[in-house]
Amino acid sequence: MGPVRMLGLLGGMSWESSIEYERIINERVRCHLGGTHSADMIIRSFDFSDIETIQANGDWETASRVLSAAAVDLQTAGAEAIVLCTNTMHRLADDIEAALHVPLLHIAEPTARAIQSAGMDRVLLLGTRYTMEQDFISSRLKARGVSTMIPAEADREMVHRVIYDELVRGVINDESRRLFTETIREAVRMGASGVVAGCTEIELLVSADDLDVPLFPTAHLHAEFAADWAMSDPLTPGPESR
Repeated sequence: MGPVRMLGLLGGMSWESSIEYERIINERVRCHLGGTHSADMIIRSFDFSDIETIQANGDWETASRVLSAAAVDLQTAGAEAIVLCTNTMHRLADDIEAALHVPLLHIAEPTARAIQSAGMDRVLLLGTRYTMEQDFISSRLKARGVSTMIPAEADREMVHRVIYDELVRGVINDESRRLFTETIREAVRMGASGVVAGCTEIELLVSADDLDVPLFPTAHLHAEFAADWAMSDPLTPGPESR
């Protein structure tokens, strides 16, 4: 048994973002443990076209069944914690947690910690329509003392379109970057002190260098959180799982 606990990754939603999870987790493990160490992971990567169809149809019951079953499969294969490599499908986090006896490492936990560490409590939340307009991420942040803003309707439509028509297809467009940064600047004028990249693909388009306020990249924060959990001593308190 090595020094790293096994993680089970639910990815492919999209693979452009979940492959970043693998990279970040492995790099963090190597950085902390040195030598030839890398992460111990099992990966279930979905065909995102199937997931996108389920989302578009609003068939969250099927989505819950599919992801919960996949998480249990990872657990059965030896995963000691589950990492859901997407913001949007955290809508089903409670269902997935209920199916498991190992922890689901929730994406909102490290995000809230990073925001609070920066001394902030009001941020813009960008993501898919599901993430911006429903409360499965914002309520978890609120429970940890962080309030969220979302863009106006037209800007929410633009953000959602760019994610599904461009970013999950590997398309990085300078005009879309400009539209995102304009949306962020408007939110800053309305009182946001930072911005949460609440869709893992957004980090492929917008970086901290593009902004005048702090960016909280959920995928990066979540992946580092998972790596830290994997390297923590199971007999002593480590990063919280919820």
